[in-house]
Amino acid sequence: MYGLAARYYIGEGTEKDLEKAFYWCQKAAEGGNVDAMYGLAACYKNGEGTKKDLEKAFHWCQKVAEGGNVNAMHGLAGCYYIGEGTEKDLEKAFHWYQKGAEGGNVDAIYGLATCYKNGEGTEKDLKNAFHWCQKAAERGNLNAMHGLATCYYIGEGTEKDLENAFHWCQKAAESGNLNAMHGLAACYYIGEGTEKDLGKAFHWYQKAAEGGNIEAMHGLATGYKSGKGTEKDLEKTFHWCQKGAEGGDVNAIYGLAACYKSGEGTEKDLEKAFYWYQKAAEGDNVDAMYSLAAHYYIGEGTEKDLEKAFYWYQKASEGGNIEAMYGLAARYYIGFQ
Repeated sequence: MYGLAARYYIGEGTEKDLEKAFYWCQKAAEGGNVDAMYGLAACYKNGEGTKKDLEKAFHWCQKVAEGGNVNAMHGLAGCYYIGEGTEKDLEKAFHWYQKGAEGGNVDAIYGLATCYKNGEGTEKDLKNAFHWCQKAAERGNLNAMHGLATCYYIGEGTEKDLENAFHWCQKAAESGNLNAMHGLAACYYIGEGTEKDLGKAFHWYQKAAEGGNIEAMHGLATGYKSGKGTEKDLEKTFHWCQKGAEGGDVNAIYGLAACYKSGEGTEKDLEKAFYWYQKAAEGDNVDAMYSLAAHYYIGEGTEKDLEKAFYWYQKASEGGNIEAMYGLAARYYIGFQ
């Protein structure tokens, strides 16, 4: 029965028919076929051939996991971890990640590492987090590869090792992990764990940005603005700052404000510059705080407001912006006027 369900599911030897796939999967599952039970859980989870029902998905996943299926153990852990089809229970999530990991499921191994890293369902243990992250990475889990690179980069659960950080970041990036692509670009940009190479930095910023990594969009915009690793192109600088800003990246928001202020890659627009400086400042970008203070001080893109100017000069100074410190000192000396 389950074989028939599988053929209907993929359209092998017959037309694809998800409702018939579900029907035969259900029949096989009720007859005790473990693979069919797991398949039935997937049908309910994704709404394939039947109405989506997360509680029934959880029910069948639980039955299979308790029967010893390591893939279902990982699935069950995920249900408990996010509260899907059941109440959220991090201790049970940890239990099933651990069971799945001990059974060799690579995704469960990474899930276990995450629990140890965050102290979810168990005590926080960075050495154990590193141990399980390493095991998952060595078995090909992309998120674990990037996580392992991060452990080596900051020395979390192991000694800091920039060459190993670069190695694992590169492996994950080449396998398609967008966060790792952004990290690899940064390694090449500043020469950490490898030789500095602005051309390769630009390449990986571009790959990550085009794949949707928001932080990489600002890195790509910076490359186009400076002409490092590629030809200078201010219109593309503006384009990628805008994309990153729309995605919520504070550095890209600040870059977009700067484009509008200077008219680089777009028409000069001081009101839009003010708007985006304000957004970046409210997102804790210290340089934007200084720029926002200056806009309020001279009434550029907004009405002049010395109280708000003082407020943002002070915030920027407290955040470490040297120009703001000087501006604040000067204005204390001569008074705000």
